Amino acid sequence: MSIMLSQMKIVFVGAGSMAEAIVRGLIQTKVADPQNIAMMNRSNQDRLAFLCSEYGVEATSDQATKSILIQEADIVVLCMKPKDVESSFAELGPLLNERQLLISVIAGLSIEKAERLLKSNSPIVRTMPNTSSTIGLGATGMSFSSKVNDTFKQLALQMFEAVGTVTIVEEDKLEILTGISGSGPAYVYYLMEAMIKAGIEGGLSPEDANQLTLQTVLGAAHMVHNTKEHPAELRRKVTSPNGATHAAIQALDRYHFDEAIHQAVLHCAARTKEMGELIAPNSPVGKSV
Repeated sequence: MSIMLSQMKIVFVGAGSMAEAIVRGLIQTKVADPQNIAMMNRSNQDRLAFLCSEYGVEATSDQATKSILIQEADIVVLCMKPKDVESSFAELGPLLNERQLLISVIAGLSIEKAERLLKSNSPIVRTMPNTSSTIGLGATGMSFSSKVNDTFKQLALQMFEAVGTVTIVEEDKLEILTGISGSGPAYVYYLMEAMIKAGIEGGLSPEDANQLTLQTVLGAAHMVHNTKEHPAELRRKVTSPNGATHAAIQALDRYHFDEAIHQAVLHCAARTKEMGELIAPNSPVGKSV
């Protein structure tokens, strides 16, 4: 019988928005039992009280309790901020064992550096989800360390498929993936902001501008999804020569819309890599033990 995620004890080290998005998705899809989920941070009691009340999970910042939960966990999800990685990993390392699966959602942190900082041979899955995971429409990139066996791969897939789609890539592709899907929702929100603003300036009510923009973006995404056609082909079909849409596309080209998006993706990828390099930059290079 295959191991199910619902049977696993899952601990989230770090209780920020991404950890909450994953937990919410897991619970809403009933893939995991809230009684088997624990969330922890260093000191934000109000945040922990909210998570406990909202999702029915165990939430703590007590050091002794945290240590026990981590030692007893089947899966440890690393969700702390990059600036806290070095100190957190120093505390975590001695509590971990090779029977546990470690899942990292820390932007830019390589598997090799995670192993080195943790001084651990535990299997590690490196992921890059996005916040649409909160509503079950997330897009997650995933890479595996050499120690991740088929069972652990299936558990990681169960976790993130519960909150959207998963794309498995070589680890060196995770930065560019972050530029597309990790930060991508923000680009779409920015586009929507601009459309709403233009609608209001053109005389529409804020409510109408918002609703029209929302439905337009939603419809366009569904068109690509349902027709399986390339966005370029769908754009061509609705762009009559010298028509109104053609005029709009010409304006976008004049203001270098395509290049702006291209550069946004590349800059995001570069910054992700840079953030990873800034994590424990002076830590000694060597193999994990």
